[in-house]
Amino acid sequence: MIRTLILSFILGIAALLPFSLPIAAAGQTQTVALDVPGMTCKFCPITIRKALSKVPGVIEAKSDYARKTASVTYDPDKASLSDFTQATANAGYPSTIRSQYQESIHEHNQTTNHRHDL
Repeated sequence: MIRTLILSFILGIAALLPFSLPIAAAGQTQTVALDVPGMTCKFCPITIRKALSKVPGVIEAKSDYARKTASVTYDPDKASLSDFTQATANAGYPSTIRSQYQESIHEHNQTTNHRHDL
């Protein structure tokens, strides 16, 4: 009786183990920004977001019509940058990877424009 209980307990723990492993690896994500200049209407970001979300390894995809950009949080072991540009191109919206330099300039311009609005 005790052996059966111990065995059941061990098997129960062993069955839960595979579900806890991906959580440990979740800290290894990266985020990349894409320029998507072909967005022409408010529905374009929805299509882009759906296309990027279908790429294996994508955790979150966002798109911004006003900035004509998209951002992707992903697992680099499962997806590559070329997967994202290919996904947007296949959806009809060619894109390029936004460099850190471009991101810094855009953030600076946004801050400067905001100051002028005040």
